[in-house]
Amino acid sequence: MLEFILFSCINSLLYGLLLFMLSSGLTLIFGLMNVLNFAHASFFMLGAYFAYEISTYIGFWPALVFAPLGVGVVGIFIERYGLRSVHKYGHVAELLFTFGVFYVIDELVILIWGRNPVPYEVPGGLDFTLLTIMNTNFSAYRAFMLLISVAMFAVLFFVITRSRLGLIIQAALTHPETVGALGHNVPSVFMYVFGGGAALAGLAGVIGGNYLITEPAMAQNLGPIVFVVVVVGGMGSLTGAFVASLLIAALQTFAVGMEVSLSDLLALWDVYIPEASGIIEDLLRIQVSHTRGMLPYLFMVLMLVFKPKGLMGTREE
Repeated sequence: MLEFILFSCINSLLYGLLLFMLSSGLTLIFGLMNVLNFAHASFFMLGAYFAYEISTYIGFWPALVFAPLGVGVVGIFIERYGLRSVHKYGHVAELLFTFGVFYVIDELVILIWGRNPVPYEVPGGLDFTLLTIMNTNFSAYRAFMLLISVAMFAVLFFVITRSRLGLIIQAALTHPETVGALGHNVPSVFMYVFGGGAALAGLAGVIGGNYLITEPAMAQNLGPIVFVVVVVGGMGSLTGAFVASLLIAALQTFAVGMEVSLSDLLALWDVYIPEASGIIEDLLRIQVSHTRGMLPYLFMVLMLVFKPKGLMGTREE
């Protein structure tokens, strides 16, 4: 039991920080631009594929720098020549536009790299066991993922809340006319914010692409979970996204190893269970591990019912 708890905690931490790396860019874009970017997971996928191509020729470490920059350029292009044009038509138009971008990027990835996974592997310099705890190996690459994730949170939090750049960005959202009168180009501020959010998703793809599997389905697999994280943490709250990422990851990771059903729990508590048949019997036999995929969305529904602003959100848009 102790080994299961320890192993689940380590995996929860890794998965949670990967979710935060992916959701931080979406949180940044919504918090500072009030735009819900449905195509955000596509930038994560592009980061993984860009890193695969770059690392094939010049190695992983240059890919760690150039792949997020490339994704950021794609994000800037999409905002400047697409999203900015539909912004005046409201949130529905923005959502539909980013929804279309999601599928365009998905099809482009399939056309270029095919439908099969690509061999994007962990760099050799980090592919070794850093330490072993109770027969559980903790690789150096996992430690590297932890370091990058925590560093990203610290840098983002400082930039948004403590730096002059963060003050300009936040002021551009609430008082664009005043910021423009002070000599700042507000549309350019929003463009670079969107590009920065895309670059953060690209960085998550560089780090997570070889830890997971780099394939066209990776955006569809992680995209919905990212929106759950943002909603649960609170729309626009970076700290909320960090906490929600860890909670969602722990919820899913611990559920995987729990091979118990509702009938087992009732029997453990000495609760009398009358004879059941049909759908009632089937429901009682469902194990917790089988509900892993459903639990984050159930958590989000309950959060929206009882605390619509999320854990640390301040807005309800």
